[in-house]
Amino acid sequence: MRYFNFYTKQHILSLTKVRRFETKLGERIRCIAPASNIEEAIQQPSVKYILFGIPEDIGVKANYGIGGADTLWQSFLNTFLNIQSNDFLDGSEILILGHFDFSSLKTVIENTIENEDEKIEAYRKAVNTIDTEVEQLMHIITQNNKMPIVIGGGHNNAYPCIKGAAKGWYKAGVIPLAQINAINLDAHTDYRPIEGRHSGNGFRYAEEDGYLEKYCIVGLHENYIQQNVWMDMVNNPFIDCITYEDIFIHEKKNFVQSVLYATEFTEDSLTGIELDLDSINNTLSSAYTPVGITANHARQFIHYTTTQSKPAYLHICEGATKLDDGKTDTSTGKLVSYLVTDFLKAMDI
Repeated sequence: MRYFNFYTKQHILSLTKVRRFETKLGERIRCIAPASNIEEAIQQPSVKYILFGIPEDIGVKANYGIGGADTLWQSFLNTFLNIQSNDFLDGSEILILGHFDFSSLKTVIENTIENEDEKIEAYRKAVNTIDTEVEQLMHIITQNNKMPIVIGGGHNNAYPCIKGAAKGWYKAGVIPLAQINAINLDAHTDYRPIEGRHSGNGFRYAEEDGYLEKYCIVGLHENYIQQNVWMDMVNNPFIDCITYEDIFIHEKKNFVQSVLYATEFTEDSLTGIELDLDSINNTLSSAYTPVGITANHARQFIHYTTTQSKPAYLHICEGATKLDDGKTDTSTGKLVSYLVTDFLKAMDI
């Protein structure tokens, strides 16, 4: 775990605004003890969920996107830890592990390479390092029968989430093969060709490597589907989608019906729940859009996919509080905290 920063309880409490007569989530959430073995720490019987962050935008930049996805995690954490611990969500079953720090990789690339084509190639090579690190942690968590919740970074991290979870749940004896499904709420397919790793082809790599069986995208924008990708999807019986236009313009299905369609398509195996924040209108991300679903739609997506499928993990990505082009929105972290609590509450239904 060369690039991982583990959190202590002291660190978590330093971010928690303790107040008399109240109990905040940060006071109830668990952390690993200093110098403890990671596997022993997460094997605590009372812990069900392992939460960690991937604040990086290397995968986004490798896909010619606008940087800033590395800014979401801290904003989310500050909000999440200060939610009230109550009968709706206690927090004692959650262990916050920490976050990955890949800033050294980014710094080397940006300080030593001037040519833009060479820089893109270097970013894509760096994503391979991110893949290895994230996959290893996902594997450890799932093989110990704990549920991973992954926040931040580009959608490139779908690939190591799928690969690590498939291996781990298989080793834990939960699935017969090291292969899982995925449902993705996204304006884009993230199924671009294999051309070097980046945020736009995580699901293609996961499928090519045999770790992704079925894949369903909800809310896909027709204006941003590459024709070659569309033809690959149409000719693949293990991939399906419901476009944004079919839901909100042509009204072939309403939003909840579309989500339930996706859960039926993937119901035969554990399913990774993926939510790209660029699917939500006016939410700060590399692919910021004025046309998208509402925040409440995103919350419904989390609720229904969690209750109507067999989750393998939750992964929320691509959001930002500050982009490299100067745009800012400090509310993104609070939005993600709602989505995470919706997942946790739905898991207990």
